[in-house]
Amino acid sequence: MRAFIRFLQGAGITLAALAAVVLWMSAPLLLLAASPALPAWLLFSRAGRQALAVAASGLSTVPQRLGGTSVIVVGIGGVVAVLVALLSMAAGFEATLSESGSDATAIVLRAGADAEVSSGLERADVTLVAQAPGVARDARNAPLASPEVVVIANIPLRSSGTDANVVVRGVGPGVWGVRPEVRMLAGRRFEPGLRELVVGQGALRQFSGIEPGAEIRLNNQSWRIVGTFASGDAHDSELWGDAETVATAYRRNGFQSVTLRLDGAQGLERLRAALDGDPRLKVDVETTREYYNKQSEQLTRMIRVLGTGVAVIMAIGAVFGAINTMYAAIAARAREIATLRALGFTGVPVVVAVLLESMLLALAGGALGAAIAYALFHGYTVSTLGGNFSQVVFQFQVTPALLLQGMQWALGLGFIGGLLPALRAARIPITAALRES
Repeated sequence: MRAFIRFLQGAGITLAALAAVVLWMSAPLLLLAASPALPAWLLFSRAGRQALAVAASGLSTVPQRLGGTSVIVVGIGGVVAVLVALLSMAAGFEATLSESGSDATAIVLRAGADAEVSSGLERADVTLVAQAPGVARDARNAPLASPEVVVIANIPLRSSGTDANVVVRGVGPGVWGVRPEVRMLAGRRFEPGLRELVVGQGALRQFSGIEPGAEIRLNNQSWRIVGTFASGDAHDSELWGDAETVATAYRRNGFQSVTLRLDGAQGLERLRAALDGDPRLKVDVETTREYYNKQSEQLTRMIRVLGTGVAVIMAIGAVFGAINTMYAAIAARAREIATLRALGFTGVPVVVAVLLESMLLALAGGALGAAIAYALFHGYTVSTLGGNFSQVVFQFQVTPALLLQGMQWALGLGFIGGLLPALRAARIPITAALRES
């Protein structure tokens, strides 16, 4: 019967601990809202002051057991560093693609196509789309539209020398009005009708042999690099040339997309209504912000799942390290804890004190891991395959939200790692512990 009661007590404590961890990871603000109650209990209740006294005694011995406590700090620091680094990769990729679009421009693709590489538009379709209502016009009353061709070229990476995919985008003459945020950093714009290219600043950093003045071979033809540009988004990973010249070089009869500047806030609705009502067209239209957000969804979701999975695996090891360390600390202080309990300290202050010590060490580990992730990865530039099976250059973004998420993980791991040793400390038989030498 006693064993059954102890089993029920253990099961109840385990379920309560799991519920607390789940609540902390899913709704930390809810627990933080109740956090003022803990300092009040610690400062103004007799049991709280006892817990603070036991915790202070335990923390004062940290310098004498640096080897053990470093297991907790370093282990949890590693978990937080890996988690924050991988999630910052997803954040950077998502930010780069989301910044590529806006609500003031729209992209038109073939109906059913989910990316430019799988789309195709006839020249007649492009003319109809550009003349549709809802498209902004320039001072000469010409529509602000850029019919575009996307092809993939292989260019060696600076880092490894191996070939990687890069987007070569043929753009229409109206592209500078459609994307006014694009500015030339060096050289000049390409001349329509000539085999000339301008290079995005991200592509220039990642690929070799595309500096201004260089010549590269695309589809067995020589192309001259005449300038570099900056757009501040995913287009920084691309090479741009004249759409007609690129289409001719790659034997394309039509285009793959049309990017348009919308005529005011109601431009998209008028454009969509016109395109949907024209029986000659079978196209889809959406804002470029919506398009690039969809392009980033799959990869960012995969990176986040991968990062969380790796962190969970590492966290299991860190928790076992924390449990062993705290068990060793409790064993070393068994007589001290037994003496305190003999003097009137109840079990609750002992449990709280051990949890406080474990979570403070975990907090130090979390801060260490967050600092490492920020120092090593914030702003670090890499490239990966995007929706067009081409390299997208982006930077890791270690945001404040990710740092807080890392600290959230650290405190959760500290709680799990300290719970069992805390319960063990509260259950130490007083007489047996006092007899030990």
